[in-house]
Amino acid sequence: MIRDALLSDASAMVNIYNHYVSNTAITFEETRVSDAEFKSRISKVQQAGLPWLLATGDQGVLGYAYATPWKERSAYRYSVESTVYLAEQAQGRGLGTALYQALLERLGRLDINSVIGGITLPNPASVALHEKVGMKKVAHFEQVGFKFNTWLDVGYWQLNLSPE
Repeated sequence: MIRDALLSDASAMVNIYNHYVSNTAITFEETRVSDAEFKSRISKVQQAGLPWLLATGDQGVLGYAYATPWKERSAYRYSVESTVYLAEQAQGRGLGTALYQALLERLGRLDINSVIGGITLPNPASVALHEKVGMKKVAHFEQVGFKFNTWLDVGYWQLNLSPE
């Protein structure tokens, strides 16, 4: 089931996220996030009128997806950055695609034009997910992040929701 996230879901979502913080370079965050900080992030997204979605199943919270403003300047108001995270046990079952499609559908109803997803490279699974929902690679920045004593590249994928 995919639904809007609640602040009371923060603890389950932060457990998913902190796995990535501590064990992967998928996020460039290097310090585990507290429940309070995660609640603040959820509130900020929702107060901006943007969706934060949650996927649940028999095993509890399995993943989440949300969008944040791409940049602060007003001319960027129709562009967002998308984010999707899945619990380890939920990977490879199509849930990431379902979450992303639900997020894109909600963003389309908000008159969002451009959805941009950043991916730490290499990450074939994330690249496949973004391309499965119709995104195209538009940028590649070399060695812009440094985590676990390694320089990391970031690619950006984009989907325009509005007709040309």
